[in-house]
Amino acid sequence: MKTFVLLAAFGGLFMLIGSFFGTGGLVIGLGIGLAVVGGSYWFSDKLAVASARAKPVSEAEAPQLYAIVRDLAQRAGEPMPRIYLSPADQPNAFATGRNPRHAVVCVTQGLMQLLEADEIQGVLAHEMSHVKNRDILIGSIAAALAMSITFIARMAMFGAIFGGGGGGRDNEGGGVFGALLLTILAPVAALVIQMGISRSREYEADHSGAELLGSGESLARALEKIEAYAQQVPMDVPPAQATAYIVNPLTGRRFEFSNLFTTHPPTAERVARLRHQF
Repeated sequence: MKTFVLLAAFGGLFMLIGSFFGTGGLVIGLGIGLAVVGGSYWFSDKLAVASARAKPVSEAEAPQLYAIVRDLAQRAGEPMPRIYLSPADQPNAFATGRNPRHAVVCVTQGLMQLLEADEIQGVLAHEMSHVKNRDILIGSIAAALAMSITFIARMAMFGAIFGGGGGGRDNEGGGVFGALLLTILAPVAALVIQMGISRSREYEADHSGAELLGSGESLARALEKIEAYAQQVPMDVPPAQATAYIVNPLTGRRFEFSNLFTTHPPTAERVARLRHQF
């Protein structure tokens, strides 16, 4: 129901924008809205994977990774997800997909190189818990829609700046209009994320992941390491997609509007809960 409401509201936003241009604009807005909403549902996982520059990895290439994920999938009673590897040096991971049968678990090269085996297991237990708890659909769609809204706002801003063709004063006025639209729509995109994802879901995935393993210590240590590396090792992902990762990969950076997209609870508090509960 939450996913349906989110998609319906987004489709209505396109129709509202189109209505300002008459009946023809309303029809065009409906068409674009249906295309974007449908694409967000069917291709949100591909968008997330593409933003991480990740590629599918075979069992022959990553036997340890497959063994850990297969074991966790069996424990959780879920199908084996597709496994992707991102070339990013920062240790991190995320899960995406429209349902458990179409789930993707993606880890970075940095995660495989910098974390111990039990810590990798803790991270993947967290991601498999997102799959089991059915968080991946709403999270993936929310991220895809927020990226679309931000893209539309930026295109409007650039169009206002460069599309005038008149005098400098006209271009200046258009630039102000575009900047104003971006200022309005970027928080709307962030709100879409907040509608789809709540900090409680991260706590729940931490808890469920620790239950799968019988202990929260390996995940707690992994979170501490990932947080520390995220402060130092840059990772280039759109702010809307950053919400899918186990720790915000933009922690060490400052981007325009990026703070609006923050849905991760404080890592220190997550670690404390894991060690207190288990």
